[in-house]
Amino acid sequence: MRVAVYGGSFNPPHVAHGMVASWLLETQKVDEVWLVPVFRHAFEGIHSKRLADFSIRVEWCRALACDVDARIRVSEVEAQLPVPSFTIDTLDHLSKIHPDHSFRLVVGADVLDQVEKWRDWSGISRRFSPIVVGREGHGEAEGTPLFPGISSTEIRRRLKSGDSVVDLVTPSVASALGAGEAWE
Repeated sequence: MRVAVYGGSFNPPHVAHGMVASWLLETQKVDEVWLVPVFRHAFEGIHSKRLADFSIRVEWCRALACDVDARIRVSEVEAQLPVPSFTIDTLDHLSKIHPDHSFRLVVGADVLDQVEKWRDWSGISRRFSPIVVGREGHGEAEGTPLFPGISSTEIRRRLKSGDSVVDLVTPSVASALGAGEAWE
């Protein structure tokens, strides 16, 4: 099986995440998309954002998958790995426990200027053939559409202000978000 590993904070997941997953599946680039919420961010302390609890972000990802496509799975693999888990560690672990699958990493064009800070990006590129997707405001990627530049930061800001997020998240994610207590 061909699997796209789509990792991220998913703090919370939004419609652009769903659009990317749907595009990967509908263009038959992969057979399944696995959303892999980060357990603890490898660059924690560098970025100022605070993550909602891992179990909450897993549930939000499940809500997104439920709304978008049955071929989207949510993997809690990062909770089983040493902290922090680097992308290469996660991909190696998945390859080891699922030797019958081929894995490809999904990244947004917005991270390309940061990959020199990643652990073993050359190994990731060589062994896991990244699919780079364009993100509005962060650049295009050859052979992919430009996906909306929706920001989880904006969703959190709106929730804290009591503003609606229905245009940024799927219905099940909106229901699961509640009033935004997870990051206050």
